[in-house]
Amino acid sequence: MLLLEQEIIKKLGKFTGRRFSAMKTRIHGDYHLGQVLYTGQDFIIIDFEGEPARSMRERRIKDSPLRDVAGMINSFQYAAYAVLVQHAHIRTEDIPFLEPWAEAWYRYVAGTFLHAYLQNVKGAQFIPTLEADVQTILDIYILDKAIHDLGYEINNRPDWLLIPLRAILRLMKNAEPAEETVK
Repeated sequence: MLLLEQEIIKKLGKFTGRRFSAMKTRIHGDYHLGQVLYTGQDFIIIDFEGEPARSMRERRIKDSPLRDVAGMINSFQYAAYAVLVQHAHIRTEDIPFLEPWAEAWYRYVAGTFLHAYLQNVKGAQFIPTLEADVQTILDIYILDKAIHDLGYEINNRPDWLLIPLRAILRLMKNAEPAEETVK
């Protein structure tokens, strides 16, 4: 991962070095599958307190809703790979066979979610007008979330490092599901 440090800094420069044509707004701040409940007829989003590791002041700062979209995309990756990481009902020797299926599921679900989201907010002031800007913002937020998760997994669940590492490597190879859907 250290070998990618300069590439990551360069990618971050695309975000910090310019202004985007989108309005900031209040966001959920900790949006993932665990914050969404299905009632049988509808979905309810819960827990609008924001990322627990951030201060209250940081949680109040307006941001792009694409940060929440990136959080959900990240959550789909965790859902796809968690069963492989936990090995609860899977034989270790089957994991290499199942990894491409987990990746395919993740890409499909994340791409479907992103496509539906972008269709529903088309023309909104909080979404950049240029597709390239949407892609840049999503990439940066997904990378930010993956780096945050990497630190968390190192300290709490080293067996789960595979998940944020995959996200970082995928982004650095420019093969993020968001990229395929936005274009």
